[in-house]
Amino acid sequence: MDAVRRAARPSRRSVLRAGGGAALAAVAGTAVTGCGAGADDGVAADGTVTVEMWHGQADTAKKALEGLVADFERAHPKIRVKLGGGVLADVMLQKVTAALAAGSYPDIAYIFGSDLARVARSPQVVDLTDTVGSGPVPWKSYWAASRDAVTLNGRVRAAPAVLDSLAVVCNRKLFREAGLPLPKAGWTWQDFVASARTLTESGRGRFGTGWPGTGDEDTVWRLWPLIWDLGGDVVDGGGRGIGFAGTGARALQVVAELARDKSVYVDPKPGSEQMYQVFQSGRMGMVVTGPWQLPDIETAGIDYHVVPLPSFSGRPVTISGPDTWTVFDNGEARAKAARTFLTWLARPEQDVRWDIEAGSLPLSRRTEALPAWQDKVARTEGLNVFTTALETARVRPVHPAYPEVSQALGQAIVAVLLGRSTPEKALRACADEANAALLIPR
Repeated sequence: MDAVRRAARPSRRSVLRAGGGAALAAVAGTAVTGCGAGADDGVAADGTVTVEMWHGQADTAKKALEGLVADFERAHPKIRVKLGGGVLADVMLQKVTAALAAGSYPDIAYIFGSDLARVARSPQVVDLTDTVGSGPVPWKSYWAASRDAVTLNGRVRAAPAVLDSLAVVCNRKLFREAGLPLPKAGWTWQDFVASARTLTESGRGRFGTGWPGTGDEDTVWRLWPLIWDLGGDVVDGGGRGIGFAGTGARALQVVAELARDKSVYVDPKPGSEQMYQVFQSGRMGMVVTGPWQLPDIETAGIDYHVVPLPSFSGRPVTISGPDTWTVFDNGEARAKAARTFLTWLARPEQDVRWDIEAGSLPLSRRTEALPAWQDKVARTEGLNVFTTALETARVRPVHPAYPEVSQALGQAIVAVLLGRSTPEKALRACADEANAALLIPR
């Protein structure tokens, strides 16, 4: 089993970067001079072009990227990729925002999908529509989640970097001790609530499930599948209000029932590490998570079972949270070299290495079909559930007001989790705040 630790992928659902987004808005409409313009266009006397990449990765993922870059440079001797940035992905938005304001920014940066709409307002972001349209991997071969996460107003504004999905990981031992059959595809949220209740043993410090309780994106993105399944959406069709005014309270009712039963461990810290530690210590029956957590669960010796998310309707639905490689304009030579590197990186033979070593799901069906990935699936219990879920996965909208909508919903979820509000009251407060944000011209 590949030792892909959670630490290798920074906490991708951490506190919303509202301040960084506001700063970016101030510079988005201003054309600034890139770090490659003028004295340094990145082209050496012998024609070699140097591309600066702020990758945001740590540990295993960083090592995987370094290996890929070394192979790329051997195959492309006139392009050098300089890995840097000095920060993890969680704070990349602030660093890129400051760099855009100062006019000294990288050629490629790792940007969360939920931040792309704001970053893409900068005129320095390179449009990649023609690049993906003429690339060696057919654009339609990518999972819909990969495509949707980088498309804004019909244009491709970044390249997909990391792909995941949510499912439920169950502790077989605790289910057996509770006399519960393991859940199967097609189960309902009421089944989930009932199972969590039965699995909970407060006297032994056991919880049925867990939920991040900080109100950040880690808290929020777990609720969107419930809202979508009920027919709601993040933003309404007109783009001027939330699309879950009629479904949000019903989705929050599931959270309220878990809180009422005291069957949910509420993690008070960003990153969900405490929640995962409770599961990996054998004191939690079910955890909603992504494929990145499987190596840690295996290392902890948990005998586990993976099942798709429950639903209300019986139709499979989940969420994917793709992140991106965003390209910035530092002159024609550097932009062309950056596009060349990202096109090479997306090819199945490179993508599969990145997926296996860094903990992503395949970006395209062509990668999924490779023997190396199929072998990975055969060796990893439950991994196929996450990959199959991509067939029906949805993504959060590439919308500049999404951070404010998420922040408002996060506060509502926490209020319900902690028993401070009813689903209906919490949703009304959320709607007031989120609708006001959506009305602000952007």
